[in-house]
Amino acid sequence: MKRIIRMLFLAVVMAALCGTANAQKSEKQRMSREQLAEVQARHIARQLAFDDKTTAKFVDTYTRCQKEIWTLAPRNKDRRGTAKTDAETEKAMKERFERSQKLLDIREKYYEEYGKFLTPKQIQRVYAIEKNMMNRLGKRAGRRNGRARR
Repeated sequence: MKRIIRMLFLAVVMAALCGTANAQKSEKQRMSREQLAEVQARHIARQLAFDDKTTAKFVDTYTRCQKEIWTLAPRNKDRRGTAKTDAETEKAMKERFERSQKLLDIREKYYEEYGKFLTPKQIQRVYAIEKNMMNRLGKRAGRRNGRARR
């Protein structure tokens, strides 16, 4: 009887330790949005070989830009196959245009901010690197979710 209780106790302890280890793993894997934006900014700065002063300005400006973009309402994903009325479709299109305009306004605002310490070619390169990163992240997320992306 003692042996069975010991084995049961050992199994419970092992299960608890494995659960804790997995929780720590997933915490390490998951970054907050702010941390991700900072990592992306530092990656871009490294790619463009900025000096320390420019890197600090860029990281700060980039993270502020990302935070403003996040404040926009998230895109409503249309469910395929659901029938919509003309009024619903028109409303969705107008909301999409409004969000696009706000996004454009933010990008123009931060183009001016970047222009204070970067050249236009550097800014263009920043946007190209950012687009590349987002494409890679999107493909990785698609594979992780079991969807094939083209």
